[in-house]
Formats: sequence, C-alpha cells, structure tokens
Amino acid sequence: MSGPHVIRGSVSLPEAELMWRFSRSSGPGGQHVNTTDSQVELRFDLAATNALPEVWKQRALERLESRLVDGVVSVRASEHRSQWRNREMAATRLASLLAEATAPPPRPRRATKIPRGINERRLRNKKQRSDTKRGRSGQGWS
Repeated sequence: MSGPHVIRGSVSLPEAELMWRFSRSSGPGGQHVNTTDSQVELRFDLAATNALPEVWKQRALERLESRLVDGVVSVRASEHRSQWRNREMAATRLASLLAEATAPPPRPRRATKIPRGINERRLRNKKQRSDTKRGRSGQGWS
C-alpha cells in the first residue's frame, strides 16, 4: 500500500482493520489471468470499528445500510492486471465511499423570492417569441 488512505481530515483507514481477499480475475490479462490472483476484495467492519468518530459511524451505518452485510462493507477491484494496482484501487474506493457516507448532511435550502425584474424579462421574452412564431403563420397576407 502507498500509505494511509484518508477519509476526511485526520481520520484515515486503519490498516489493521482492513480484511483483504484475493481471487482470480476475469478481467484483462490473457493467459496471465489464469495463474495469478489479481482480483481484490476489501472488507471493512464498519459496525465494530473505533477508527471513526461515533457520529460519523452512525451516519455511515445509516447511509450504507443496503451495502452492509452484518455491519461489514465490501469493495471489489479487478480492472488492472496487477494485484498491487487493484489493492490501491479498492482502498481508494473504500476511502471515498466512507468519505461520502460520513459527510454531514447538506444545509437546507433557503427559499428566496424571484426578483420582479427577472420575471418581467422572462414574460417579455416569451411574448416576443410568441409574436415571432405567430408572424410565420402566413395569415393576414392577402
């Protein structure tokens, strides 16, 4: 691995809590595919981890509920021929998935009134377009 994969701020994926599994990939590689275990499955026990703040953990458990199996989130990578690059890809995917799942909810939208000038300009443009199209009909030319 090239180093700690940061989720957000100073929080990163703890290497000790990552569970790796390797298998033969059906992806690119020709005959090489039949001899190496290049596909990577990375599992992270989200329910049991102490690496995340409790608020983030609850938020992630709630948002990733459909992806979890017994509190464990799983990510697969098999795009590359090399196991090392697939490991990097899986760890990056897991970090970005957790970063997205632990992000704070967006601030609620504040309703604003549309300025009168903008609305009048829109209606004026609609009227002008309507007149242009009505002029193309050919009626009243006789």
